[in-house]
Amino acid sequence: MDACPSLRSCLYTMSQLAAIVVSRDEEFRRQLGRLLRTGGVPVGVLEDARAEPQAIAPDLALVDIRGDAPSGMAAIEQLRSTYTNVAIFAVATSTDPELILQAMRAGANEFFTWPPAEEAFHGAVRRTAARRESAQASARPPSTTLVFFGAKGGAGTTTIAVNCSVELARLTRRPTIIVDLKPCLGEVSLFLGVRPRFTVLDAIENLHRLDHDFLRELVVRHKSGLEILAASEQFDRPNGQDAGAVEELFRVLARSHDFVVVDAGNSINACALAALYAADAIFLVTNPDVPSVRNAQRLVERVRQLGAGAERIRIILNRFAETLMIGPRQIETALGYSIHHTFSSDYKTVSTALNSGVPLALANHSDLSAQFDRFTRQIIGSDEEPPAPPAGDKRRGLFGRLSF
Repeated sequence: MDACPSLRSCLYTMSQLAAIVVSRDEEFRRQLGRLLRTGGVPVGVLEDARAEPQAIAPDLALVDIRGDAPSGMAAIEQLRSTYTNVAIFAVATSTDPELILQAMRAGANEFFTWPPAEEAFHGAVRRTAARRESAQASARPPSTTLVFFGAKGGAGTTTIAVNCSVELARLTRRPTIIVDLKPCLGEVSLFLGVRPRFTVLDAIENLHRLDHDFLRELVVRHKSGLEILAASEQFDRPNGQDAGAVEELFRVLARSHDFVVVDAGNSINACALAALYAADAIFLVTNPDVPSVRNAQRLVERVRQLGAGAERIRIILNRFAETLMIGPRQIETALGYSIHHTFSSDYKTVSTALNSGVPLALANHSDLSAQFDRFTRQIIGSDEEPPAPPAGDKRRGLFGRLSF
């Protein structure tokens, strides 16, 4: 039961915006950060809120001109001279015509009174995103960040994330990377049969020099063309103190890769939340059993509470079998979402792949591998049907160490 024939056309044609909030008022920064992240466009808020050059050029700047208008105008002018293409929103206490004129002359694109009306504010953010995508259209396709999140451990999240990544790299032949965000116990590298020298910690600890050449040294390149940024080998990292660096890492990767896939595990911690904020689509993987559905309910509600983009959630039903007691309609009713995609239960095929370290997408002609092909083609908007498996083909194995 697929909700939309092409995710790319119906959901995430826009890559994440990078925003800065320029104010000395901590409450102002906090509230605007929340407002930015609760709209339909994924927005990452840069850590440094000052009007100073950033390692990553912001797409959007929000400037507080409520108390000290001259200082606010100077900040707008500095931003405009430093970042030619940034969209600048000025926020004041009143709609004084002279103040609006000063802000526009300084270089502001939009003017709001405090607190901004949410509908008008989100509309301005959407216009900013649309303008940026239009400007980038002739250069390269927008990056798409896909986050896979499990309702519980062992739901098959890593299996689906890895196979989807391999298929994206294989079908599109475009720069694709998978990031294993789980501390110590991440299995992405194991599933793909590779031995990484570096991990996500090396990336977030070297953000100041994380250019294309340095990143190439940190990742492992799979034979499919997929790049892998392996999980940390430390139990306690990345942790809450690393969340800002993790969010910036996703912005860096979105500028170098067309597809960024994240295996975010099955708990909403600070780093997983950074991934959810960056996501163009959040694939919540659940199984047709009571614990999985109950956990999925709680996770959906938590995503809503955190303003991490509940409208971007897509439900993946894994290990589906017709004989199970909990049917798809019951699950949809419980979660309040239609099931976006269903993967059947095939323990033998998956366990064989798990032990071989070779993805289903590359070495198996089972019905399950065809399901991954269809799922990935839906993401990229390809109408081409996958070839039918040869009759009698019993070749074994695949998926490089899954958790299906």
